[in-house]
Amino acid sequence: MPINLLLVDDQKDVLEGLIMAFKRTDHNVFSASSGEEAVHILNSENIDVIVTDLMMEGIDGLGVMRHGMSLNPPPPTIILTAHGSIESAVDALKEGAWHYLTKPVNVKELRVLVEKAAQHSSLVRENLDLRAQIDKRFGIQGMIGETAEMQKIYDQIRLIAPTRANVLVLGESGTGKEVLAKAIHQASPRAKKPFVAVHCAALPESLLESELFGHERGAFTGAVSKREGRFELADGGTIFLDEIGEIPLAMQVKLLRVLEEREVQRVGGGSSIKVDVRILTATNRDLQEEVTEGRFREDLYYRLNVVSITLPPLRHRRGDIPVLARSFAEEFARENGKPVPEISKVAMEKLQAYHWPGNVRELRNALENTVVFLRGSVIEESDLPDSFSSSEIPSDTVNYPLGLPLEEVETEYIKRTLKQFDGNRTRAAESLNISRRTLQRRVKELGLESG
Repeated sequence: MPINLLLVDDQKDVLEGLIMAFKRTDHNVFSASSGEEAVHILNSENIDVIVTDLMMEGIDGLGVMRHGMSLNPPPPTIILTAHGSIESAVDALKEGAWHYLTKPVNVKELRVLVEKAAQHSSLVRENLDLRAQIDKRFGIQGMIGETAEMQKIYDQIRLIAPTRANVLVLGESGTGKEVLAKAIHQASPRAKKPFVAVHCAALPESLLESELFGHERGAFTGAVSKREGRFELADGGTIFLDEIGEIPLAMQVKLLRVLEEREVQRVGGGSSIKVDVRILTATNRDLQEEVTEGRFREDLYYRLNVVSITLPPLRHRRGDIPVLARSFAEEFARENGKPVPEISKVAMEKLQAYHWPGNVRELRNALENTVVFLRGSVIEESDLPDSFSSSEIPSDTVNYPLGLPLEEVETEYIKRTLKQFDGNRTRAAESLNISRRTLQRRVKELGLESG
């Protein structure tokens, strides 16, 4: 079956030799004499397999491969390298390269590798098509749910996806905000272009600008080569900025400029680079309150919040728990080479009665834990994690006497939540619907560090 093959090498004679090697095949051959040209082709054509030289000026083979990996589906990449750079090729394999060959290239061996890579690419596309069919039956673009709350979300996605509007996704931690963002991307005209996700709270402030906008060689200590930022990688597609409320004010100014000018400037660079990117953001914080408190720019807030979608917590759509639980049980059974288990009526009632502070993420983790340790073919109540024992399921309400100062209420509530999760601040923050960074700050301000 013919495929779209991309050949990349900055040496003219080598590139011509590669083109001749595939001239008499049925494949559609695209060629690039630089990494920059290769990236342009990847953005404009549906490439199935990449064959690229490793050492090139500007964007090197690793840069081409990384850009390919940001696409959906990512085409397998075969790296070509000189004998003296085999260690670098091995590093490329660790980063996701499909295979590598040393120069001078054995044409027959390269053809065989390309055919195998093409078969792999075809299987990936078939699986994506199958996933799409499943999505049409059970949800939309990877989302699962049958309740009225989720049907409303699906309708919103169908209306929003075809537009260019920026979208702010709201909801508690673990509700599936990134899944929803991917669904918007997949249902949009940009579906064949990159979807790039950035978890803003996971990046130190010193690295966030470089990660988003890229950097030039020598821009700072450790910048040994030029690097594209996430906005450049997402060109033509969608960028998803998770936990947008965590970015510092200085970075908010630069992000606002990108939104207004549709261009980025690499750290250490003097020129601007145009980007065509749809921006989706998410937060579990009240951004309007953050604006009032001066921690988030009002102009940026209104730029990001052109359209908003709020994902309901799992406790507000308990009717979806059975279909979610069965889907996760099937997924993890297949992953671990086990028969797909049934879920007993009592166990399912237990799952539906639980309050799920960690939302869908917690349900997913619970089913993975259960399937991994399951001995039989049916999930019983006793097979569920210990946190489901009735004595450990906390009440959804806590009573405090009227007139108690608000700070004392907050102090006591944080203490109880931390105790509930055995001091695990990540899980406690998810339960409180705040970021871990915010919880750390409040623990310190309220003098709870010693506890």
